[in-house]
Amino acid sequence: MSHLPHHDFDAGPWTGRLGRLAEAIRRAAEAQLGAAAGEQGGPRPVAQGVGDVTYALDRATETAVEGILDELASEGPLSLFTEDAGWRHRGPSPGGATADLDGFDHGGPRIVIDPVDGTRNLMADLRSAWTVIGLAPPGRGEPRLAELELGLVSELPDSRAARFRTLSARRGAGARLTLRDRADGATLEDSSLVADADDRVDHGYFSFFRYTPALRPLLGRLEASFFSILAEEEGADTRHCFEDQYISNGGQLVLLSLGTYRFVADLRAQLAARVEGPVTTAKPYDCAGALLVAREAGCVVTAADGAQLDFPLDGSTPVSFVGYANATTAARLGPHLARALEGAN
Repeated sequence: MSHLPHHDFDAGPWTGRLGRLAEAIRRAAEAQLGAAAGEQGGPRPVAQGVGDVTYALDRATETAVEGILDELASEGPLSLFTEDAGWRHRGPSPGGATADLDGFDHGGPRIVIDPVDGTRNLMADLRSAWTVIGLAPPGRGEPRLAELELGLVSELPDSRAARFRTLSARRGAGARLTLRDRADGATLEDSSLVADADDRVDHGYFSFFRYTPALRPLLGRLEASFFSILAEEEGADTRHCFEDQYISNGGQLVLLSLGTYRFVADLRAQLAARVEGPVTTAKPYDCAGALLVAREAGCVVTAADGAQLDFPLDGSTPVSFVGYANATTAARLGPHLARALEGAN
């Protein structure tokens, strides 16, 4: 099938289809977590996927993705990436079944998913994980972040929650926040999601993500330098500059979109070469769909050096990003972060 130009692709119907995909993942995750309740010794990895370690929770949601993939592929061709399986290309075949396709050049969308971003916290029932989905129009090869047209981030809540949130966005059309009942999925609230205009430098969460032990000393020095500059140049009361170590890039970008985070920096990929030992970094599938949502909500998300952020949507590219609650916050804090990065060693 010939390649379709982007302007021939209607992304509108895919908002609902991505919602169906997220709902199937949520149901599968809840079933697996219920079955694993009380598991002795805690969860253990069961495999190594394309992008990360696989747990039983990941495997259950991958099974759900496979089922919805076949359902969607029976309606038309598509390519879909998950961290466990990598890229799959599928479309309809005679008799109502589906068939594997040779590659991307089939005229359907290209979708990247992290079914469970925040697996470890959710398995421990500490806090929510998120399903992160991004959709790019048809293309001849692997898409890039800049090509995304739709983004969706759907909450996988801990056992105590009665409701869950979904954030969605279409490029150039803004973002939405939907609150749903956990039991039946009924919509309780639905509204536009727009970043506030506050550019405060304290009394909020300003987080440097320090997931990898090898990087913590360097990131600690960088963080201390940044807040020292913030106090000196902006008069920030750093006693009220809080941090939050949320092991989910999707979750971090959700909190940025909601205004809970005023600033978040994941600099692991940027600084990995400066330390010895293994470093775990963000990957494209962790954050692509959530990045589109944050930007459409009015947040500013850049590369670590302030440049335009873009990367291939694959399972291996290391990703660093810096997120600001709005444009005025970016203008105020960005130069101070650049100064702190220059002095990092």
